[in-house]
Amino acid sequence: QVHLVESGGGSVQAGGSLRLSCAEVGRFFSGFALGWFRQAPGKEREFVATIFWDGGRIRYAALAKGRFTISRDPAKNTMYLQMNSLKPEDTAVYSCAAGLPDYTGYGSYDPRQYEHWGQGTQVTVSS
Repeated sequence: QVHLVESGGGSVQAGGSLRLSCAEVGRFFSGFALGWFRQAPGKEREFVATIFWDGGRIRYAALAKGRFTISRDPAKNTMYLQMNSLKPEDTAVYSCAAGLPDYTGYGSYDPRQYEHWGQGTQVTVSS
């Protein structure tokens, strides 16, 4: 069964925008933290942003602050990542994930704390 399904990736030029979506399919992650991570070729998976299931408790990685916006539409059980001012170094496979919040009540920066993952969507930014 599929639980998280990403869409919205693609190829854009530097300075462009993309909006990624992560739909909860088959089950709903009530009480979970939802996160976006990315992995570039030859690099480790890195944290991008996290949001709690109710749309609050938002955290961003430094790479995302001021350029990316995470949100969740509870009516659609879908999380989004609006990415603006994209740079070539943003090129990666972006994946959404769901896991229990950490001791602060926020989603963790550590991908190992997330139990459920989508298949990923490729984002390519050309210069």
